[in-house]
Amino acid sequence: MNIKRWTYPHPLTSEQIAQAESLTASINVNPFLGRLLVQRGITTFEEAKDFFRPSLSHLHDPFLMKDMDKAVTRLLQAFQNQEKIIVYGDYDVDGATSVALFYGYLKQFYPHLEYYIPDRYSEGYGVSWQGIEYAEQNGFTLIVTLDCGIKSADKVAVAREKGIDFIICDHHRPDLNLPAAVAVLDPKREDCPYPYKELTGCGVGFKLLQGLCQQGFADETVLESYLDLLVVSIAADIVHITGENRVLATFGLKKINQRQRIGLNALIDIAGFKNELDITNIVFGLAPRINAAGRIAHAKEAVRLLLSNDKEQAEAFAQEINQHNSDRRNFDTSITDEALNMIRENHWLLEAKSTVLYKEDWHKGVVGIVASRCIEHFHRPTVILTHSNGKAAGSARSVPGFDVYEAIEACSDLLEQFGGHTFAAGLSLPVDNVEAFRIKFDQIVRERILPEQLTPLVEVDMELDMNVINPRFYGILKQMAPFGPGNMTPVFASHGVRMSGNPTLMKEKHLKLEVFQPTSQGAVKFTAVGFGMADFYPKLVSGKPFSIAYTIEENTFRDKTTLQLYLKDIKFEA
Repeated sequence: MNIKRWTYPHPLTSEQIAQAESLTASINVNPFLGRLLVQRGITTFEEAKDFFRPSLSHLHDPFLMKDMDKAVTRLLQAFQNQEKIIVYGDYDVDGATSVALFYGYLKQFYPHLEYYIPDRYSEGYGVSWQGIEYAEQNGFTLIVTLDCGIKSADKVAVAREKGIDFIICDHHRPDLNLPAAVAVLDPKREDCPYPYKELTGCGVGFKLLQGLCQQGFADETVLESYLDLLVVSIAADIVHITGENRVLATFGLKKINQRQRIGLNALIDIAGFKNELDITNIVFGLAPRINAAGRIAHAKEAVRLLLSNDKEQAEAFAQEINQHNSDRRNFDTSITDEALNMIRENHWLLEAKSTVLYKEDWHKGVVGIVASRCIEHFHRPTVILTHSNGKAAGSARSVPGFDVYEAIEACSDLLEQFGGHTFAAGLSLPVDNVEAFRIKFDQIVRERILPEQLTPLVEVDMELDMNVINPRFYGILKQMAPFGPGNMTPVFASHGVRMSGNPTLMKEKHLKLEVFQPTSQGAVKFTAVGFGMADFYPKLVSGKPFSIAYTIEENTFRDKTTLQLYLKDIKFEA
């Protein structure tokens, strides 16, 4: 059983308490909800109105983005001159949805258009030499990159000499020197005044099309019909669902739940979703299937599905992608089991503060997933490597608060290549250096990691009296969606909780119990479910009071809907 630490936000200041009281009165909600909103930076009636009632009119002017005028001018010039254009995307979900949105929208109005996605294994991430060669050999004079390109200065320079222009739409952090493209659209550019920095690659592509529409190219309402693809990118890329992304995600969810896109609908059906989709359904149901195409076969298959307008064809494509996802899951499960056994059977690895594992026949497409799975069992920075093109190559994942990119950078003398960010990175190194890297990486982690960062974390929003939970309370909570980074599903903690009757075990792994918080006025009972929490069973039957951290969800069974608590952790009182 992993012991978890619970963290709480800073107590509200006297000014924030006054804001919460005023907000509670002005929008007529429970005081707990008023406090929750203030904790999330919503302090006035107007801010609450914008938060609860997002509007497409809240979207920023695309021309606030640096180089937007140049990008729109170059595209209009290409249309006028009947130039051949490549829409070039990355092979992950953000890249595939970017290409489907950008290409799918423009193809309705302009014929001289193709899309290109590099092969994950033979071409690698970003703009490839093969992609430039393809453009040159086939007479393309403009490439629009989506979700990549910001780090491809060398390729862009060579392409320019060959008469091929670039418009870059990216959202990754740029290097000091930007590529010499006609336009570089990236809100994370230091000189970019765009007010919202957290757009996905697909979001940046959408803004370019929006800019095009504002110059009279086409009606913007046609573009809005593509928001279903955009919300898939927002959910899958785990970007902040705040500000502009919140607006785009809200309307994207409305669009996706209208089930009008044939290809996406086939994917939703094969994933088994019957009810309305939310962000979580996309993250765990649709995104892995779209991603699996690039991991197991080629990401072009995912774009082909998303663009399909034929029901039978879309169903066949969805079956294919679903099979890739099943294959990916099998690789993922078997490799994770192998990796966990390697740790358990090696005393040095058990005692280490990090995990570095290498096996030459592991599938490169799932090593990042396996790293995340290992962290679920051994909560520490993890690197999973396999053999690729004569090197050891793989992915790193981190734990909250620890910068794995900086730790890898400190081992750069042993590496061929590396890149990434705080919580995830990619790297390659000579196979002969793996053992030295394992030792040095662990030494760096030991020096830098804080003891509490090695303990799994439950971030609690606030302590809650369980007796205030009712359908009206939940109804307001539900309106705070879409949830995601920057606006996570609220986690509550309740103390002095008792159990009614005995807990039950489901499939020997999951816990189900009836809980209540006794008061002099009586108590409301709730069903609580703890997935993978069977280890708590022996302590629960002792009958002692305990504390729970949980989210509140609706559960529908036999047409009856009730509120249910989904447990994050249980702590027993002394």
